[in-house]
Amino acid sequence: MFAGTLPVPVRALFVLTIFLGSALLFLVQPMVAKMLLPAYGGTPAVWNTAMVFFQAVLLLGYGYAHLSYRWLGPKIQPVVHIVMAAGAALLLPIAFGNGDAESAPMLRLLTQLALGAGIPFFIVSAGAPLVQRWYATTGGPGAKDPYFLYAASNLASILALLGYPLLVEPLLRLHQQSELWRMGYWGLVVLLAAAGGTAMLHNSSPEPKEVASTTVLDRGQVLHWIALSFVPSSLLLGVTTYLTTNIAAAPLLWVVPLSLYLLTFVLAFSSRRPFGSLPLGRIVSILMAPMVLVIVLEASDPILVLAGIHLVVFTLGALMCHTRLHETRPDPSHLTAFYFWISVGGVLGGVFNALLAPTLFDSLSEYPIALVALILLVPKEKPLARAWPDWAIPVGVGVLTAGAILVTNAAGMAPGPMRTGITLGAPALLAFAFAERPVRYGLSLGAVFLVARLLQVGATGQILVTERSFFGVHRVTSTEGGRFHELMHGNTIHGKQNTDPALKGEPLTYYHRTGPIGQAFAALQEAGRVHSVGLVGMGVGSLAAYGEAGQTFTFYEIDPDVIHIARDSGLFSFIPDAKAEIRIVLGDARLKLATAPEGAYDFLVLDAFSSDAIPTHLLTVEALKLYRSKLAPGGILAFHISNRYLELEPVVAAGAREAGFVAIIQDDEFVSDQDIREGKFRSTWVLLGADEGSLEPMASDNRWSSLPSAPDEQPWTDDFSNLIRAFIAGMRQ
Repeated sequence: MFAGTLPVPVRALFVLTIFLGSALLFLVQPMVAKMLLPAYGGTPAVWNTAMVFFQAVLLLGYGYAHLSYRWLGPKIQPVVHIVMAAGAALLLPIAFGNGDAESAPMLRLLTQLALGAGIPFFIVSAGAPLVQRWYATTGGPGAKDPYFLYAASNLASILALLGYPLLVEPLLRLHQQSELWRMGYWGLVVLLAAAGGTAMLHNSSPEPKEVASTTVLDRGQVLHWIALSFVPSSLLLGVTTYLTTNIAAAPLLWVVPLSLYLLTFVLAFSSRRPFGSLPLGRIVSILMAPMVLVIVLEASDPILVLAGIHLVVFTLGALMCHTRLHETRPDPSHLTAFYFWISVGGVLGGVFNALLAPTLFDSLSEYPIALVALILLVPKEKPLARAWPDWAIPVGVGVLTAGAILVTNAAGMAPGPMRTGITLGAPALLAFAFAERPVRYGLSLGAVFLVARLLQVGATGQILVTERSFFGVHRVTSTEGGRFHELMHGNTIHGKQNTDPALKGEPLTYYHRTGPIGQAFAALQEAGRVHSVGLVGMGVGSLAAYGEAGQTFTFYEIDPDVIHIARDSGLFSFIPDAKAEIRIVLGDARLKLATAPEGAYDFLVLDAFSSDAIPTHLLTVEALKLYRSKLAPGGILAFHISNRYLELEPVVAAGAREAGFVAIIQDDEFVSDQDIREGKFRSTWVLLGADEGSLEPMASDNRWSSLPSAPDEQPWTDDFSNLIRAFIAGMRQ
C-alpha cells in the first residue's frame, strides 16, 4: 500500500548499502590473509586457500539469499536478515590464534578462517543479491532489470582491494585495520535496516506464500553459467600463484588480479558494454598463442612484461566469460538463483586450484588446463564444415610434439629456449592455425601441454623430480648434460650441486666459498667461533658443506618435500655427507626458534625464501629480537637478502636499528664468467651482531661495508609492513 515512485535519495540508499557491503567484503580478504600468512611460512598457498574459503562462504551467502527470500517473502526476509547481521556484529573484531604449519596446514587454515571470520563474512556476502532483490520489488527506476547494481557492487570491491595495499596497509597496523572493519560493519547494519525497511514500505510486488517465477531454468543454461564462472575463477588463482610465486606473497600482488577480475564484472554488467563476447573471443584466441609460448618457454624476465601478458590474457578471458553471463542473464525473478549458480562455478574453480590440483598434479597443471578451457568457451560465430573430426587435429599436434621431443633428444640437443621453441613452441603455433575452431584450437594446445608434461620436458633441463606440497612446487632438473642438479621453486634456483664426485662437496650458487657467506664461515671457523649453527631454510642443504666434526648444524625447514629432496632423494648429498651433526626441525622457523634455548647458536643464518623473496614475518622487529635472544654472546646473525624485485636493505637496517644490532653488508656483484660456469651466483648478505666487536674479523675486511642506517624507513613489525615501497624501490634499482 506504500508502493510508489522512490525519491532519488532513497534510491541512492540501495546503491550506498551495496557499495559499503562490497567494500567490506573485499577489504577483509587481504587483511585476513595477511594476519594468517606468518604462521604458514609466507607461502602463496595461504592466499589461494583463503580465496577458496571466501568463495565457499560467498556461495553459502548467495544460497541463503536465494532460499530465504523465496521461503520468507519480501515482508519477513529483510527483518530476519537485519537481525542476523546485528547478531554477527557481536563476534567482531576479527582475530586469530596461532596456526600450525606442520600438520594438515590447509585444514588448520580453513578452520581458523571459519572460526575467526566466517559468520561476519557470510552475512556481508549475502547483502549484494538481497539488496538487489529488495530493490526489484520497489518499482523504482531500473527495478525490472536491477543487474546494474551488481556493477556498482564490483566497483566498490575494486576500490577496496586497491585501497588496501595503497592506503590501508601502509598507514594502519593490523589491529587498527580490524577495528576499522568492525566500525564499517556496524555502519552496514544501519544501512541494511534502512534499505530493508524502505523495501518493505515501497513493495509493489504480489505477496504469494512463496516468491518464485513460474518459469523453470534450463539445465543446460545453468551448466553453461557454471562453466563461464568456473574458468575465470580458476584463472584468477592460476595467475595469482604465478605472480606471488615469482615475486612475493604480498597483498599488492593478491589484489591486482582480483581487482581485474572484479573489473570484468563491472564492465560486463554495466548498461553500456564496449564489446560483446564474440569480438572478445577473437582477441583471446589471438593472444593465447604468445601466452602459450611464454608458458612453455618458462620465461622469467623481464618480469613486468611477462606479468603483463598473463594479466592481459586473464582479464580479457574473464571479460569474455562474464560478458557472456550478462548476455544470457534471466529475468529478475531468477536473480538470486542466477547469482547462486555463478557462485557455484566460482567456488568450483577455486576448489579445483587450491584443493584438488595440489593432490592431483605435481606441477601447476591447473593453470594451462584453465587456459585450454577458456579457449573451449570462446563463442562460435557460425558453424563451419568439418573435413576432419575435432579430435583428429589435437591428436596430430600431440604426435608432432612427441616426435619433436624424441628427435631432439636423439640428436643430443642441449636443453634451452631454442630446443623448447622447436619441441613445444612450433606445435603451439601450429595449433593457432585452428583458432577459428575453438574445440580444435583448445584441445591442440592441451595436447602440447600434456605431451610436455608426460615427457618431463623443461626449458632449463631434464626434469628429474617434481614434488608439490602446500608450500609450492619444487623441481629438480639435470642441466649441462648431467653436470649439475638444480632445485627450483617458481623460476628461482634454490640450490645446485655438481655431480662430479670430486666437486660435489663444494657449495654453489649463493653459498659459494668465495661469496659473502663463504667468507663469513671461513673467518668464524678460523677464529674457533663456530660450535652450534642455526639455519633457517634448507634448500638443498648447501650450507651443511661448511660443517666440521664436533659442530652441530640445525636446519629449520617448513616444507617436508624440501627435506625429502635434500636428504632422502639421492639427488643431493650435502646433508648425507656433512661432517657436522645435522639436526632438522620441521615447522615455521619463528615458531620453532621460540622453543630453542636462549643463547643456543654462535651463528644463525636466515636463508628462507618463498620463491624469490624472504617471507615478511622473518624480517620484522619482533623476529629480529627473537633471533638476538637465541644468539650466544658474540654470536652473529646472517641475512640472505638476494632477490630480483625488492629492495630489502633499508628494511633490514631499520629493523636492526630497532632491535639493537650493528650491521654490515656485502653485495658480491663481481662474479666472473668463469665463476658462473662453476656454479657461483651473485648474492647479497647482511651480518648483524650486538656490537662491532662481534662482527670481527669481517668488519675489517674491505669487501664488507656498514649497512646504511635508513633513518626514514619505518621498521616492519608483525602487524605492519610496507612491501609496496620495497617493490617500487627495487624496480628503481
